[in-house]
Amino acid sequence: MRIGIFGGTFDPVHTGHLILAEQGREQGQLDEVWFVPAAHPPHKETPALTRFEQRVEMLALAIAGNAAFRIDELEKERPGPSYTADTLAELRRRYPDHEFWLLIGSDTLWDLPHWYQPRRVLEQAGLLVMTRPGSTVLSAEHLREQFHLPEQTPLRLQVIETPQIDISSRDLRRRAAAGRSLRYFLPRAVECYIYDKQLYRLP
Repeated sequence: MRIGIFGGTFDPVHTGHLILAEQGREQGQLDEVWFVPAAHPPHKETPALTRFEQRVEMLALAIAGNAAFRIDELEKERPGPSYTADTLAELRRRYPDHEFWLLIGSDTLWDLPHWYQPRRVLEQAGLLVMTRPGSTVLSAEHLREQFHLPEQTPLRLQVIETPQIDISSRDLRRRAAAGRSLRYFLPRAVECYIYDKQLYRLP
């Protein structure tokens, strides 16, 4: 099976995430997309990160009804930072017959050289690069030069054309804290969950 891996904090998951995942599934000809919420993201300053269980519950509400979407909670079980290289290694160990593709934004791709063991990431999964507003897509040739990859080393990269919807979880948290509307930024069930649990309220 061709599996897309979509990692992130999903705090909260929103419509932009779902559109990216669906476009990745369709254009990348994926059998499934697995959402992998980070337990301890190494690249973000998130001192007030919403509890893992609640972020998973919001994801479950968001993807309900889509048989091609699922959640993998493996990050919850592992200590330390949620490094993509280690996540992919664990997924390949558990599912050796699957072919994995990492869903990544074109803006995030520029940061890839600064990730933990980025070469291991490239060796373990193909890259489905989602176009993002104001960001150009690095070419496979540029990545080869950046990581000094020999020609015989496989490097799978496919660009996914996506609608330029600029929604951020950080902005939604700020909106919720200010009592502003979240309608249509995220699925209605997730919106109701946020209100019911009083998430992102200022102390």
